Formats: sequence, C-alpha cells, structure tokens
Amino acid sequence: MKKSMSKTNKSSYTPDMSNGANNFYQSEMVTQQKITFKNQYSMNVAGNLFFPKGLDLNNKNSAIIVGHPMGAVKEQGANLYATKMAERGFVTLSIDLSFWGESEGSPRNAVSPDLYAEDFSAAVDFLGTQGFVDRERIGVIGLCGSGSFVISAAKIDPRLKVIATVSMVDMGTASRSWQRKETLDEAAEQRYVEFTGGETKYTGGTVHEIDENTPAMQREFYDFYRTPRGEFTPKGSSPELTTHPTLTSNVKFMNFYPYSDIETISPRPMLFIAGENAASRGFSEEAYRLAGEAKELYIVPGAGHVDLYDRVNLIPFDKLESFFNENLE
Repeated sequence: MKKSMSKTNKSSYTPDMSNGANNFYQSEMVTQQKITFKNQYSMNVAGNLFFPKGLDLNNKNSAIIVGHPMGAVKEQGANLYATKMAERGFVTLSIDLSFWGESEGSPRNAVSPDLYAEDFSAAVDFLGTQGFVDRERIGVIGLCGSGSFVISAAKIDPRLKVIATVSMVDMGTASRSWQRKETLDEAAEQRYVEFTGGETKYTGGTVHEIDENTPAMQREFYDFYRTPRGEFTPKGSSPELTTHPTLTSNVKFMNFYPYSDIETISPRPMLFIAGENAASRGFSEEAYRLAGEAKELYIVPGAGHVDLYDRVNLIPFDKLESFFNENLE
C-alpha cells in the first residue's frame, strides 16, 4: 500500500519572515511612477521608475535597471532592490520581462531569452533619453534568472556600463541539467495541440503544496511565491499560473548559453553576489571564473538563494551602493 503524505495546509502555513523579509517595502524617501516603453519589436515593456525625493531633475544622474527572478514579476524582488537603491541616490527602473507581469507578449509566461535580453536594452533606450539620466552612467542588477539575461544583454550592449547579479541562475545550464528527451518530445507534441487551437500547457515553476518529501529548494520558493511573504498575482493572471512558463517555449532555454563570451564584457566591471548556502552559488562562481577583469565575487554569509530576494538584513545593499558609486562615476 502506498504511504500517504501529509500536505501543508496553505491557510495555516506561516511564512518565514526572519532577517527583515520585506518584499513589498515602500519608502517615504522615494517617488515611484508606473511607466511603459517599447522594445525593438514594438512590444510594450512595463516598469516602475524610482528616484529619491528632492532629486534635481535638471542634473544628469546615474541610473540602475533591476530585473526580477525568472517566473516572477517586478513586484517580487525587483521593486525592493529598486526602492532601496533609490534611497541611496540612484534613479532606478524595475521592469517586467516580456510575456510576464504587465508587459506585453502572448502567450503569457512564454520563454524567450533573446527577448528578455532585448528588454534590458530597451530599458537603456528609455533611461538614456530622459533628461535627468546620464546615458554614460547606466548599470543593471539581475536577480536569479535575470542575472543570466543581463549578462546576455551586456555582451552585445556596451551601454550597460556596470553589471551586478544576485542569486544568479544560468537558465541554460539549469535547463540542460533537468530537461530530458522525454520533455523535448512532450513539448514538441504539445506544439501540435496548441497550433490546432488546444489549450496552452504550463510546466516547472514553484509547487503549490509541500509535504515532508519536498526538496529544500522548492520549500524556499514555496515560502516566497505561495505565501503573503512574496505572493503577487498580476492583473489578468491567476495564482495557478504564477512562476510557470509554457511547456512549448521552456525548451528554448536548452539553446541559451549566457556564459559563452562573457569575457567580452570586460573591462566593464561585474559583481556576482550569492548566498553562502544557496544551491545556486555555483552559477555565480562559474561566471566569476570565466569573466574578464574587472570582476568580484561576493558571498553572503548564512544566506540561501531566495533569502536574497527580500531579506533586507541579509541583502548587501551597502556593497551594491559602493560598487555602483565607484564604477558609475
């Protein structure tokens, strides 16, 4: 007889709010504006623009773009980083990648690494044409999967002057490690279904319930994405689709190699931040090994992967501030 496992009752689950977890942080010192801009393919990219209250908009200021974790939206991690860095004097812009959140793209939750990289370049287009931004002083922060997308963008867009990644995941290597021939076969057959009008199928992402056998990494994601700690459902979406990419597009990560030619970003400085206990730490270490100078690897003691999404007592904002100040002069 198959042993039954007790499932976590979401209504009684208490998220871990330790170390200052504050994903939805808002600051009285910062002004926030909703904006949209076009990428090169005439798709609307949605973002939130932040700047310190009292900022002299007649001056040219340095700016930082912030990208959200793969499967997330700007309200999950990116807005927090953008707000905190705006408190420290920067103009910041958090964006929703195409097909996610409030940005355009159909079907929803589609995977397109090239378009994701394009969105960061389009964000530079927007910022670099604002009178209060110095187009020679634009940097970028990529969280989780966006860490690999900003590297992909920076390789072909020298306007990204300074690059930082946090809890980076190389979505190409990660996908090649778990997607097998059976997955490719299933995705290929699903294309026929959707081409003939059938329903879109989704895959991966964060589990919707946990039990005693749920892996530690999925528990981390559940604690953030499936609880009030970080749960956010964009208008027009549903909790059931949150974090889940489409099956037929997810296989495109198999052709994604962001670390190839990473050394060509040099001499622009790169900072790789990872948690000491993060399962994803190896991605940052490998990127650091392959990158040219100038580069720095910063390991956060005691931190896991998702910890660096929202735990303000662990996120090294002082390090990020000094890194961008020193290199966006």
